[in-house]
Amino acid sequence: MSMGFVFLLLLGLVVTSEADPNYVYHTCPNTTTFDPNSTYQSNLKILLSSLASNSTSNDGFHNTTTGQTPDTVYGLFLCRGDGSTDVCQDCVNFATQDVVQRCPVEKVAVIWYDECLLRYSNRTFFNSGNEGPVLTLYNTQNATNQTGFSDLVRSTMSGLATQASSSARKFATGAASVSSFNALYTLAQCTQDLSSSNCQRCLQASIGNLVVGSIGSQTLGGSCNVRFETYLFYNQSAVPAPPPPPPPPSLPPPASRKGKGGISTVTIVAIVAPIVVFVVLFVIGYYILSRRAKKKYNTTQEDDVENDMTTVESLQFDFESIEAATRKFSDDNKLGEGGFGEVYKGTLSNGQDIAVKRLSRSSVQGAEEFKNEVVLVAKLQHRNLVKLLGFCLEGEEKILVYEFVPNKSLDYFLYDAEKQSQLGWSRRYEIIGGIARGILYLHEDSRLRIIHRDLKASNILLDGDMNPKISDFGMARIFGVDQTQGNTSRIVGTYGYMSPEYAMHGQFSVKSDVYSFGVIVLEILTGKKNSSFHQSDGADDLASYVWKHWREGTPLELLDPTLTDSYSRTEVMRCIHVGLLCVQEDPADRPTMATIVLMLNSYSGSAALPQQPAFFHRTRTVPSLKGLDSDQSTSKSESVPLLSVDEPYLHPNLTKYTPF
Repeated sequence: MSMGFVFLLLLGLVVTSEADPNYVYHTCPNTTTFDPNSTYQSNLKILLSSLASNSTSNDGFHNTTTGQTPDTVYGLFLCRGDGSTDVCQDCVNFATQDVVQRCPVEKVAVIWYDECLLRYSNRTFFNSGNEGPVLTLYNTQNATNQTGFSDLVRSTMSGLATQASSSARKFATGAASVSSFNALYTLAQCTQDLSSSNCQRCLQASIGNLVVGSIGSQTLGGSCNVRFETYLFYNQSAVPAPPPPPPPPSLPPPASRKGKGGISTVTIVAIVAPIVVFVVLFVIGYYILSRRAKKKYNTTQEDDVENDMTTVESLQFDFESIEAATRKFSDDNKLGEGGFGEVYKGTLSNGQDIAVKRLSRSSVQGAEEFKNEVVLVAKLQHRNLVKLLGFCLEGEEKILVYEFVPNKSLDYFLYDAEKQSQLGWSRRYEIIGGIARGILYLHEDSRLRIIHRDLKASNILLDGDMNPKISDFGMARIFGVDQTQGNTSRIVGTYGYMSPEYAMHGQFSVKSDVYSFGVIVLEILTGKKNSSFHQSDGADDLASYVWKHWREGTPLELLDPTLTDSYSRTEVMRCIHVGLLCVQEDPADRPTMATIVLMLNSYSGSAALPQQPAFFHRTRTVPSLKGLDSDQSTSKSESVPLLSVDEPYLHPNLTKYTPF
């Protein structure tokens, strides 16, 4: 009896989930918000508590309503059908806490994890199909035989949609043979409040959004989701198996044979078999627990190392080693310079290549504050950010040490007639997406909310695989730029990339970075430098040049000629649309980076049409603002951009264009 208890306890430990659910995406439009401590917020707390308390019931689904009009809140959760009850409970409990951190005052929110989704709104959406946001993700690797593979995906997913919509749990998985070596694995699921017909419609619409030429893709909606891969991505053991074949005709029981002690062979087997099975399972369970404990120990060690690496002492380099690495800041090692100082390549004594930024001495920040800010920024880790390795502070010297990124910066390739061809369309689209994800991390997902304030092509570095890495983020904090409530007495940025409200009034926000990102997108599309216009190409600046083609219905004519016909028209139109939305005059009209990432990854939905962008005239000159970069170096006399008062105009042929 006690051994059985230990065995059950062991199994319980084995299936217990320790990790947080895998976050995918969230959206919460800020067009509808509630006030803190309002009735709506109280109702939302009650609703989330109710969802959490029901996370172990109803086959991984629950919907509920709290409050009275106009403060009613509708909500639901849906756990993936192949997950265990414990996994579902963990995901829902985590989601109810995570969503209010990401969407603190928004009335409408959807958050997706690999294991579940959670959704709420101030309007009912039960049994309403796939209303709301739709997110499409796909593997960038294309299938070998795209036509045959795409047809197989469509036919398999269509049959699966019928199977899922007619089942009680609104969930189904399937597998089909692609070749003798590969298989196609599929999944479809609806929220259980949908009728069979609404579930079928929702799934078919989601299937239409899949990138069927890829080796893997999924569409996530608020009411249903579909996915296919060429590897087994779901828990096959948790999926109901097909009905077993009928048993063979019964045979008469074999004659029992007794051993010397008079005990039959059948009795011996009945006694020994459970013991053997128990021992085998115990060994397997012990092995799994040992591996888990070891993994937990290793994770703890890694966390400790990371914490050590983000202390002042562990980040500090001595000046002699920096001098030796850069050969005493030799001109031969110089990589460039900007508004914050000069950058040199260095090689440490262990052979590691580094980039050394020697800050100018105009910073008024104290030593301790400088150290503290460096430690904070060094903790920001993302694949699309250049990693800050440490600093050196000695006398008047303030130096930052970064990882070395080998392929220089985006502008090195983008504006060079010979090197432009190395940036094909697929590469450019990946660069745009990588930059967007890096900025989103700085704005919403990092420990700090970082507004870059100097995003430009020369601050986008490319690693050995040509993946983009944003550099110079957090410099406003490290350098000690004066700022008060989003207004600054020192403009740090580059003409052409700065938003109008920042350049003219010193007002900055996350939407200032969105504007700069939009300019970069337009530069990547056209291969043209924003500052190269000056009344050329029939426009004053890049944004108005792109707007001219958009308005006249000739957007593809603005593309970099080196792209020839090797581009996706859908992706190009999506990027032009995004770029123009980002450079709108009113910051409120620009999308957030979260919306931009969704738009770049989605093949469905709609977005607002852009109006005429902020339009610059270089007609007046005033003394430059200290710290303001030109494209090459700090300028002493620059023209101030002035907004035109032209009325927005939209070409009638474009009024119904929805590329998402």
